[in-house]
Amino acid sequence: MFRYFRPLLILTACLWFPGGALAKPAGKLLLPPNTGQILDHIYSGRSDLALPQIRQLEQQAPDDPLGYLLEAEVEWWRIWCESAEFKYGMTMARHHEKAPTDQPYLELTTKAYTLAENSLRQHNSGEMHLYAAMADALAARLYAMRSEYRAAARAGVRARSNFQQAIELDPTLDDAYTGLGLYNYYVDTLSVLAKAMRFLMGLPGGTKEEGIRQLYRGMEYGQLSVQVACFYLAMNLLNYDQKYEEALRVITPMAEKYPGNPLFQLMRGDLNAKLGRKPPAETYYHAADAAANAVPDPDCRAKMKRLAQQSLEALQGKQ
Repeated sequence: MFRYFRPLLILTACLWFPGGALAKPAGKLLLPPNTGQILDHIYSGRSDLALPQIRQLEQQAPDDPLGYLLEAEVEWWRIWCESAEFKYGMTMARHHEKAPTDQPYLELTTKAYTLAENSLRQHNSGEMHLYAAMADALAARLYAMRSEYRAAARAGVRARSNFQQAIELDPTLDDAYTGLGLYNYYVDTLSVLAKAMRFLMGLPGGTKEEGIRQLYRGMEYGQLSVQVACFYLAMNLLNYDQKYEEALRVITPMAEKYPGNPLFQLMRGDLNAKLGRKPPAETYYHAADAAANAVPDPDCRAKMKRLAQQSLEALQGKQ
């Protein structure tokens, strides 16, 4: 029966923070009042607005991992933009060459993890297990993009353990389900050779079905990871499962809530192109090009405009 209500859950979950329209009040993270606004700035592509507020959080609570996790999220989208390419009819960051500019990102993940661990030594809490897991998950996605698979696996397994401990201590920490969902989804998409290596390395298994279910829970109830769950679920449905209609239902609320982020407009265009809907695909590619004008980083601005142009050229080549 859940599948009949899934489109409605997507529309409500992806549009609201914290926790979506259906959020449960008990046991939730106690977040600074402006956390939702900071996340909105991040996913609007406005790092120039997010960073001053994040730095203020860090100054006010230097021992709290949250500010450093949010700053790492800002850095991640800079790296993602730098690595993005239009290939196989879609924009995606597939590979990233190791660069000195990666170091600030990894230092932020290390700092957040260390602060969470320090807190856990004094008091065992689901919140700090969640933050430790988020720090490792942030590190793992860069290692994976740099094809440093052993480092990615170590960080991913440690993140998985902390996500599980967070839920055991506090089952209402639904952001942990986003992390578990991503782990379970990706570990099930490994090649046959990679799966053989997984057994040799003793990495825990998982299934895409369970991962998708957990991602939907993160989208519905999460506080910090609603947008992450929406974006990566849509990307996975597009890239791995070719479920274009479902992916479009997932990303559309994000694109409508954050129209100034060209990345979401590009994905919306890619999905319509995959579905053979050329007029709306062209509309969203033009929207991405226009939105790129407001991107504060000049390199990312130029990259987004170039990707929009490449997408339009590929679309016109199909006619």
